[in-house]
Amino acid sequence: MAVPKKKTSKSRRDMRRSHHALKPASYVECPNCGEMKRPHHICAACGHYDGREVVATETA
Repeated sequence: MAVPKKKTSKSRRDMRRSHHALKPASYVECPNCGEMKRPHHICAACGHYDGREVVATETA
């Protein structure tokens, strides 16, 4: 069985984990209504995707 010969230092361990952080979610402006939305997702405010209405939203 493979066993480490020396203890991995905290510095070396943390340097290895430096790339493990989550990246913040990206947002783009909806071309129809101007609200911020996730890329490649339906706009929650107006229900549009790719230039057409996909989900009907209530207009009060």
